[in-house]
Amino acid sequence: MKKFLKIASVVLVVAALVTAFTACGGKQETEKKALVFGTNAEFPPFEFVNSEGGTIDKFDGIDMGIAKKIGEDLDMETKIENIEFDSLIVALNNGQVDALIAGMTINEERKQSVDFSIPYYTAVQVMIVKTDSDIKSAADMKDKRIAVVQGYTGESCVKDLAEKNGGYNYEAFKKGTEAILELENGRCDVVVIDSITAKNFIGDKQDLKIVEDSTAFESEQYGIAVKKGNTELLEKINASLEKMLADGTIDNLAVKFG
Repeated sequence: MKKFLKIASVVLVVAALVTAFTACGGKQETEKKALVFGTNAEFPPFEFVNSEGGTIDKFDGIDMGIAKKIGEDLDMETKIENIEFDSLIVALNNGQVDALIAGMTINEERKQSVDFSIPYYTAVQVMIVKTDSDIKSAADMKDKRIAVVQGYTGESCVKDLAEKNGGYNYEAFKKGTEAILELENGRCDVVVIDSITAKNFIGDKQDLKIVEDSTAFESEQYGIAVKKGNTELLEKINASLEKMLADGTIDNLAVKFG
């Protein structure tokens, strides 16, 4: 009898363990896989931190809306890693994130390190100056104190001007807000940055204005970056972007956050 009870107990324990593992396995099967995007949440209205809660956790903006929709289309949970802009590509290639969405301009230099999606937004660089500034074109920035954001297209544009003409000296900051603060406090004469972001930074500030120069600054296109050779993810992202461009989703996000 005792032997029978021991066998019965063992059977019950094994059955309980099998049930537990089966339940755990079933739960794991229903959990969505995560799609992790790297961004730099210092570039409103594309990505910024919303302390009251954003589109994805605390992160908000045009790019966050796009990232969330891509996750939904792929039936994946979208997560965000906030990383300094000039470290984003390193993070992608190290496997820290699956893709980058950060108002990132598609250019030949970056194409050597990553694969880009189709363009989803076209922008142009502009200059932010004080309202009483005598800067009316890019040429007027020569021998002025210029502020840019490290790794942004504005830095590349000013660097190109310096190489071609000389006299364009700039200081690069980690955040756009820091560059704007330098301008407001009179420690620089001009900030070079993306047009829609410039409008967002200025807001209702009466002492600042935007100066455009289409002859000096060409239009640029933003794309989502994936690790080189990750064609499977890239094709899925492109399919989602094509749908959003066609149905007006991205236009609506630009209106909402712009």
